[in-house]
Amino acid sequence: MTDVSLMIHGGAGAIRDPHRYQASLRAIVESGAGLLAEGSSALEAVVHCVALLEDDPLYNAGRGSVLNAEGAVLCDASIMDGRTLKAGAVAAVRGVRNPVRLAYEVMGKSGHVLLVGAGAERFAREQRFEFEGEDYFRTEERVAQLAKAKRKHETALDHSDPADTKLGTVGAVARDRNGDLAAATSTGGVVNQRFGRVGDSPLIGAGTFADNLSCAVSCTGVGEDFIRTALARTAACFVEFRSMQAEEAARAAIGYLVDRVDGHGGLILVDREGRCGRAHSTPGMLTATFAAGGVRVETT
Repeated sequence: MTDVSLMIHGGAGAIRDPHRYQASLRAIVESGAGLLAEGSSALEAVVHCVALLEDDPLYNAGRGSVLNAEGAVLCDASIMDGRTLKAGAVAAVRGVRNPVRLAYEVMGKSGHVLLVGAGAERFAREQRFEFEGEDYFRTEERVAQLAKAKRKHETALDHSDPADTKLGTVGAVARDRNGDLAAATSTGGVVNQRFGRVGDSPLIGAGTFADNLSCAVSCTGVGEDFIRTALARTAACFVEFRSMQAEEAARAAIGYLVDRVDGHGGLILVDREGRCGRAHSTPGMLTATFAAGGVRVETT
């Protein structure tokens, strides 16, 4: 399986008890790699992996999403096909078990790129999506995290406090046997965020980007910083126009993020040749990589 590549991430930040994430990350990347080995597309693989990350309450996406200022879970997700440049995204959706799968349907069936709020939820019902009640998303740890943020009168990134145990956005990037690239990203946003706030994860070019001419990218971190720097697209430009390989492009993009806006976060990247790269300006980042027939899990 040396002709396929896959990377996933579970967020970036000050990571406490990194061993908690290793088994999950390994199992998910191996599951996605198995699909690619059977001939599935990069698009299918990234949707599969991100949906599994959404199902795991360890991560700030889907079931493990943080709570906003009103104590609600509102999720964002996006996906992009590097072969066609088609993309789909949803923002501020409530009750959808797997927002990344809804983003995939937006790409294929809505005629649009981004649907938000009640409109996205109506589309999900039209497509017979599975919805969950508030109790499915409302974990004890997230309730305590919101209460702590409210006591401090602050809006907190999920990874801003070293005492927090669940970190940031999730995502996946892949290259399949045909050389096609794809990327997907999903998040529950920011602890105690203002109702209606949307970060970079559902914005194509900011939190997610894929183009067969360059690379596939998924970002995690301070969403506003990634939006202002269009960081996913910036990383792709380093590959396409400066002929950087994956690791070099990832580091250059994070360097740009820090230099321009003192940004905090990280990204994963697989380039058009299937090379994988990661970089972050935070103390750690949770990633798992399948490349050259082997798996590597990293938490620093």
